[in-house]
Amino acid sequence: MKIKNYFYFLFILFWLGVDQLTKYLVARSISLYQVVTVIPGFFNLTRVHNRGAIFGFLGNSQHSLGRVLINLGAMFALGIVIYYFYKTPREMIFPRLSLSLIIGGALGNIIDRIFRGYVIDFLDFYAGHFHWPFFNLADSCITVGVILLIYNLFRSKGHASNPS
Repeated sequence: MKIKNYFYFLFILFWLGVDQLTKYLVARSISLYQVVTVIPGFFNLTRVHNRGAIFGFLGNSQHSLGRVLINLGAMFALGIVIYYFYKTPREMIFPRLSLSLIIGGALGNIIDRIFRGYVIDFLDFYAGHFHWPFFNLADSCITVGVILLIYNLFRSKGHASNPS
C-alpha cells in the first residue's frame, strides 16, 4: 500500500498547527516562569523561553553566534530529514510517518526561533527534586519520531536476519 505525499504533508501540518496553537495559548495565558500545577508532584505547565536546542541544550549561550549556529544546525538537520523522507520508498509508511513527525516538530521550533528569537517550552515533568528539562509538543514530535525510526530499524534488521 502506498500513501500519497499530501497525506504526510497534512500530517506534518496537523502537528505543526497543534504545536503552534499550544505555544500561542501558553504565551497568552501563562506568564514567563509562572508555574501552573496540573498533577502535584509530577507535572506542571511552566512557561520558559528556550534559546537553545531540544530540551534546552545550549540554552545558556549568550552569544548571538551560538544562536545563529543553532538555527543553521536545525535547518541543516531539517534538510537532511526532508531528503531522507523523499528518498524513503512510498511503501515504507512507518518510517515516512516517523520522519513526518520529526519534520513537523523541527518546523515548529524553527518557526519560533525565527519569529520570536526563542522557543516556548512549557511541559514540566518532575519527581521530587528531579526535573526533566522543559519541553514542548514540537520536541515531543521529534523525540517520538526518532524513537519510532530506531524501533523500525531494529525491527527491520530482525526480519532481515531471520528470513521466514
